[in-house]
Amino acid sequence: MKRAVALLVALILAGVGAWLAWPSAPDVRDSEQRIAVLDGPSGDQRVELDTTFYAPAGGGKAPAVLLAHGFGGSKDGMRDQAARLARDGYAVLTWSARGFGRSTGQIALNSPDYEVKDVKQLVDWLAKRPEVRLDGPGDPRVGIAGGSYGGSIALMTAAYDTRVDAIVPQITWADLADALFPDATGKGPENGVFKRMWAGFFFGRGGGEIQGLGALSKRSARPLTAEEARCGRFTPEICGVYQQVAQTGRATPEAIAVLRASSPVTVARRIKAPTLLLQGQRDSLFPLGQADANARAIAAAGTRVSVAWFDGGHDGGNGEEDWLYEQTAAWFGRHLKEDGSPVAQPFTVTRDAGRDPGTRQRVRLHPETGAYPGLGGTAATTVTLTGPDQNVVNPPGGAPAAISTVPGVNGLLGGGQTNVSVSLDMPGQSASFDSAPLTAPLQLTGSPSVRLKVSGKGQVTLFAKLLDVADGVQPPTLPAGLVAPFRVTIPEGATSAEATVALPAVDHLFAAGHRLRLTVATTDMGYATPAEAASYQVGLASPALAVPTVAALETPATGVAWWVWAMPLAGVVVAVVLLATGRARPRSAPRAASVTGSASGADVPLEISGLTKAYRNGEKAVDGLSFRVESGQVLGLLGPNGAGKTTTMRMMMGLIRPDGGEIRIFGDPVTPGAPVLSRLGSFVEGPGFLPHLSGRDNLELYWAATGRPVADAHFEEALQIAGLGKALERAVRTYSQGMRQRLAIAQAMLGLPDLLVLDEPTNGLDPPQIREMREVLKRYARDGRTVIVSSHLLAEVEQTCSHVVVMHRGRLVSAGPVSVLLEGAVRTNGHGPRLEDVFLDLIGEKS
Repeated sequence: MKRAVALLVALILAGVGAWLAWPSAPDVRDSEQRIAVLDGPSGDQRVELDTTFYAPAGGGKAPAVLLAHGFGGSKDGMRDQAARLARDGYAVLTWSARGFGRSTGQIALNSPDYEVKDVKQLVDWLAKRPEVRLDGPGDPRVGIAGGSYGGSIALMTAAYDTRVDAIVPQITWADLADALFPDATGKGPENGVFKRMWAGFFFGRGGGEIQGLGALSKRSARPLTAEEARCGRFTPEICGVYQQVAQTGRATPEAIAVLRASSPVTVARRIKAPTLLLQGQRDSLFPLGQADANARAIAAAGTRVSVAWFDGGHDGGNGEEDWLYEQTAAWFGRHLKEDGSPVAQPFTVTRDAGRDPGTRQRVRLHPETGAYPGLGGTAATTVTLTGPDQNVVNPPGGAPAAISTVPGVNGLLGGGQTNVSVSLDMPGQSASFDSAPLTAPLQLTGSPSVRLKVSGKGQVTLFAKLLDVADGVQPPTLPAGLVAPFRVTIPEGATSAEATVALPAVDHLFAAGHRLRLTVATTDMGYATPAEAASYQVGLASPALAVPTVAALETPATGVAWWVWAMPLAGVVVAVVLLATGRARPRSAPRAASVTGSASGADVPLEISGLTKAYRNGEKAVDGLSFRVESGQVLGLLGPNGAGKTTTMRMMMGLIRPDGGEIRIFGDPVTPGAPVLSRLGSFVEGPGFLPHLSGRDNLELYWAATGRPVADAHFEEALQIAGLGKALERAVRTYSQGMRQRLAIAQAMLGLPDLLVLDEPTNGLDPPQIREMREVLKRYARDGRTVIVSSHLLAEVEQTCSHVVVMHRGRLVSAGPVSVLLEGAVRTNGHGPRLEDVFLDLIGEKS
């Protein structure tokens, strides 16, 4: 035991020593530049841009990055990120856009005639710098990143300048007219409801809008002229449009034309640069639908695009600042440096997993999937709403108004800590319709929809919101604080009209026992509402609420699962126990040929007999399960959700005890802490690592804790499997879900165990990585070892596995070679089916 304790102390001291000896970051050289550009429709308006150039810390020629600031900001707000990128080997240029900071000119909202022309000339300037890598004469290797206003200019410039090689726009708009005049019935800004408070921040403060991730900015440094006091620093055209819509609250054709001229979605099909769209989940200015519109338009041109919904936005703070930087750096590493950096999958979502029990810091998970599902998800769950038609009134002047999200307040209070808020609705101004309590958790990912009936006269302005109701536990909460404004016009001579309403796109988990509540209000503080008093009646045209889901993003239902933090520490504890008892890892027994049932007990990697495990309510998760796996097999453990696969795997690992039956590994019974478990490598229920350590440090710490020689770890083989490149040196907390998955599989393979058990090993991997994993597992088994894989990708199992075991409701349905199952189906059906067809037949769900 003393030896084990000494080992742990040595590891801790070694970590501290390494930290103290870690070299300091290289110095970054920066230089102030005044760059003159010509813009305007005729290219004859001279503007001076205030810029700062940061040379790459490593010297030599490097890819360049243009960093754009948010509305109301300046280049000074980008200093820290610019220096960080320069330390990572990029030449970086920041600038204050025309009309901001110490730059001259007027704000034209990223117009192609003004700001876009300016940035194209900044690209020209970079092409002449000796520090910048060129793809050709006058063509620098360059990417653009920025948030909000800066994200828009990244998109617009990439559409108009093919020299841009990669972009990372953040919390920005696709259609500025739609963003400021949204209509949830899909009829466009012509029918939209004016986002009055946000527009006031945009236009009414002379350019002092909310910037970054929700912090209210100060006014720019130089004094305002008399004209600027009326119009801020906007061009006369934009100033005139705002003056008009502020009075009427309606989008005129002129206003829509001006706003759409500065809207990336109108030109996004021109974008050829790989695009990573980072959009905040707490953003009532540019909600997730704006990123969706950009993604669909860019993808339509065949350009690579990934979308990430992160924890933040204009309403929400910047708690993921490091993660956002890591995603940006990886994207530029892959597409500018071409260093093979692992990058975000086509769709990633940040989910709150509670707090780290030790540090009390908030833990965020980043599940991802290999296809962007859009706002409709990959499937839809229908939730039935009930409630009678209800009378609602619009008060004179629209006051007092309901409160959902008040622009800027969250930022002034330091940013929200959760992705929900409390909605305040005024008595008599809203109608509500509830579901029954949920019998199981429901993960909403996307934009729900419902069909409503509105009775009254003329045009009716309403606001729909979907609340999470936990009776007797807490007040109803409003996911992301978002509402869906819409207008319904009741035709002359009719008494009512119906409309399908798209509710705000969110990612939110409704817990079992909670109810969904649809509330439809006549007012909302953030929007312009009719001044005239009126009364209406609101009802359900259909009781069906369509709730989009994305099953591939499933994460634990509540809080941080204990194993997220326990698994890394458990590895150390188990290793200490083994060291203290002096147990060495048994040598592999001679391996028999891979013929089912031919080996003796000591040579059989896994034998399960009569295995049973029941839940507390008596329902059996595993019921009398028996099967046997031979050396050299890759066995697929198949079954629908709830079949008992994961429970079976956990019993194989000795994590839980069966209620009945027996599991033997190489002839020895499995019990918690059994020595034979050292011959098993496993990855079940998701990866668990120490988040503050790098991927490499996690693997080395895990292996050091076993007390076995470093040479036995076969690190190079494991690291090759992981395929993480330079990301191995980064903290695991910055990893995407797919990167964690690959690191976990590499950890399971350390020491090349005789029996490898993997639960959904291809989750989060892209198609090339899945193909590579398939070959890895086949090679692993060909060397005489045994692999057990649980997966829902049946086509992948068919190509990877030699044998399958099919479970349904805890029981064995079928077992045997894949080829035999398929041949039997051919004899029965007269054609060659897929494994998916056979599987559905076996569990009785074939249509």
